[in-house]
Amino acid sequence: MTFVKAKPDTVTMPKALPVIDLSGAVCCPPVARGELTEPEALEAALRLKALADPVRLQIVSILIQQDSRGARNLDLAERLRLSDATISHHLGVLLRAGLVLRERGGGVTVYRVDRGMLGDLARVIDPACC
Repeated sequence: MTFVKAKPDTVTMPKALPVIDLSGAVCCPPVARGELTEPEALEAALRLKALADPVRLQIVSILIQQDSRGARNLDLAERLRLSDATISHHLGVLLRAGLVLRERGGGVTVYRVDRGMLGDLARVIDPACC
């Protein structure tokens, strides 16, 4: 059997998903309840895609541990040894997906995980939910 390597200059671009407002509550029914409509599947996929990144999962994990205290962008950057800009990007993705909350005050911005939203999203993919 001969294995062939892909050409190094060959790049497969992922299918771009449309931009929709995800700031509201998760409204998708659980997948075990029945067949999802295309809009329901798209909404769930966009939220799950926001989590489908190792750095974003680390950020969510840290924010869950911080609970009500939350964390600042710079604290996350230091803890994960990444640049402030990189953390800002990932927090923006999580914020647009409705998975984190942002609170500004006194020149400081603190991020917290939206536990309700995470719970709702987990129920969407829970086969034992219904």
